[in-house]
Amino acid sequence: MRRAARARIDLNALRHNLRTARRAAPRSRVMAVIKAEAYGHGMLAVARALAAQADAFAISCIDEARVLREAGVTLPLVVLQGFRDAAQLIEVARLGDVQPVIHSTGQLDVLESAALPAPLRVWLKLDTGMHRLGLPPGEAAVLQNRIAALPQVAGVPGLMTHLACADEPERPETGIQLQVFDAATADLPGERSIANSAAVLRMPAACRDWVRPGIMLYGASPLVGEQVQSLDLKPVMTVSAPVVAVKRLAAGDAVGYGGSYVCQSPRTMAVVAMGYGDGYPRHAPSGTPVRVHGRRCALMGRVSMDMLCVDVTEVPGVAPGDAVTLWGEGLPVDEIAAAAGTISYELLCSVGGRLRLEYVG
Repeated sequence: MRRAARARIDLNALRHNLRTARRAAPRSRVMAVIKAEAYGHGMLAVARALAAQADAFAISCIDEARVLREAGVTLPLVVLQGFRDAAQLIEVARLGDVQPVIHSTGQLDVLESAALPAPLRVWLKLDTGMHRLGLPPGEAAVLQNRIAALPQVAGVPGLMTHLACADEPERPETGIQLQVFDAATADLPGERSIANSAAVLRMPAACRDWVRPGIMLYGASPLVGEQVQSLDLKPVMTVSAPVVAVKRLAAGDAVGYGGSYVCQSPRTMAVVAMGYGDGYPRHAPSGTPVRVHGRRCALMGRVSMDMLCVDVTEVPGVAPGDAVTLWGEGLPVDEIAAAAGTISYELLCSVGGRLRLEYVG
């Protein structure tokens, strides 16, 4: 079931943010990251909106590739987690121009023994310091030669890695990762891909043949301490919900579960049809901002499953049915995430369950 709360998705803002990525990395092709339902924005709608601007899409799994191909999306697809077994690998080959990432020797064993209907383009992922997925950089030459020699593979495997600390450009780890990657691949053929959103915007040295912008496409900042306005990014998702009740409270009245918020003076409170069941962060504290009638107001008390309470004392005329903006236009999602002790990625990915997605532009 869908509730009255909704998420408006501005596709023109999405396209603007991709253009910002291109300006930041003018010599690179763009592999737009649309995994996890395009960070909660709707994978198919985002793919269609960016089909004329992106050079490829990056996704997480084979299921996403299947959905995109069945919907008629024809751009190359790079599957960041690759394949699990021979059945998935055969499906990849049948879907057409789906490029799996190889990050383990087990995947390479599967590839070598698979009987495929057509050869695949593949990427070889090196672990240069994230210590999550990826093969040892010191084995890059041997692994690439082994892969390139297979009849199941078309052309030279691409080479990629993932940056662990790019959101904090002053930290030395990114420079070390680039050095490790370059030392391991210096004499190897093949296209390179390193830069995520943060590196696209602040680390030209990481922008190789392909860049992989993700969170920046959706109008959130990938950089610690930097606001989206300074990065020429526009919010794509605006989440809003209606007021369902307005109440007058007296000094000393406690609000919500646990009574954690106590009115210090008479207040006017609006109850809003949005809660953690809709993806709003449960741990957002009192004082977290929302927008009502274009003015900032503050949360009062704990967020409930279906409701939250807002102090609208200074906003005249608030009535049931009025829209309250939880984040988006005029209220950066990064600010709400910081107040709740989380990151914008989590908030954007969390609202798809019961909220209606409405597309403009």
